[in-house]
Amino acid sequence: MHSAIITGTGVFTPENVITNEELVESYNAFVDRFNAAHEEEIVAGEVAERTHSSADFIREASGIEQRYVMNKDGVLDPTRMFPRLDARADDAPGLMAEMGVHAIQTALAQAGRAPEDVDLILCAASNHERAYPAIAVEIQELLGAGGFAFDMNVACSSATFGLQTAADMVRTGSVKCAIVVSPEICSAHLEWRDRDCHFIFGDVATAMVVEREEDGKSGFRIRSTRCVTKFSNNIRNNNGFLRRTHDQMEDRRDMQFMQNGRKVFKEVLPMVSTHIANHMEHEQVQAGDLKRLWLHQANKTMNDYIGKKVLGREPEAGEQPNILQDYANTSSAGSIIAFSKYSDDMAPGDVGLLCSFGAGYSVGSAVLERV
Repeated sequence: MHSAIITGTGVFTPENVITNEELVESYNAFVDRFNAAHEEEIVAGEVAERTHSSADFIREASGIEQRYVMNKDGVLDPTRMFPRLDARADDAPGLMAEMGVHAIQTALAQAGRAPEDVDLILCAASNHERAYPAIAVEIQELLGAGGFAFDMNVACSSATFGLQTAADMVRTGSVKCAIVVSPEICSAHLEWRDRDCHFIFGDVATAMVVEREEDGKSGFRIRSTRCVTKFSNNIRNNNGFLRRTHDQMEDRRDMQFMQNGRKVFKEVLPMVSTHIANHMEHEQVQAGDLKRLWLHQANKTMNDYIGKKVLGREPEAGEQPNILQDYANTSSAGSIIAFSKYSDDMAPGDVGLLCSFGAGYSVGSAVLERV
């Protein structure tokens, strides 16, 4: 058995930024248009009147101040309220593949590796732009990598589940060098017309290079990984080919991101805290051993709760980095962004814990040690 190590990470950040203030301005304009168009139904009690959002509401509810998106003008158009992401020709690179390649190139440069060194590409993301061929195989072709590639989806836990899969293959010797890439175009599956969630998501792509430790230069040893799932409907998106065959002309709310926020908080927080505690106990890692917590970037209140539960105290500055204020929720990529941006200061022997959680329910964690 080999030891697996993360030797490089990469983050692709879109150029377009939408601030809370910009988002609220367009959303409230949409609300005014909606209420005016449905005035008679609202008075008759047949249609619910929509209410305005505010930048303060968004910050207090989530800790988010802005988000990056692949397309801005479509989201901010009150007559549209979703991004303009046109379908590309079959012989043109897909959008997810294009984003993923950018992140991978950064990760490979950090690892000191070339595409031909890669044996496996695993595209782990919440939503894929098509059913097949696999996005990962397209990325493999664009990079000029060898070996094999495949897609996987465990919603917001996709990247950590992908990390365990890649690490297991490296450990057993079936591959020497693997890439876990998570191109998340969350703006495409967010319902921007829903006040309860219109602010949550942003777009990004992340990548990790996973190698045998004896072949790598330096990085983070993957000491242990652990994953768990439990079915729940409290976070759901019903969009899919079976639904679209006969319903595609209907305006169905359930065809985009939906969640029962209160139930998610109540059920996910203890599940994640218990999962991390059990993982740490099994690996004989104490709270005082942890230099860093890289948590899923879903909600600041959730992360603050989990950090305090894991450490047994309020996290100190830098111990539990948040990138929510800049990136918003980027699904599976969030914890990887935090890891990529807040790990350079760690010294050999320092230990951190990477964890993501989301729909499923799913939780994935990894104990990482700087080497």
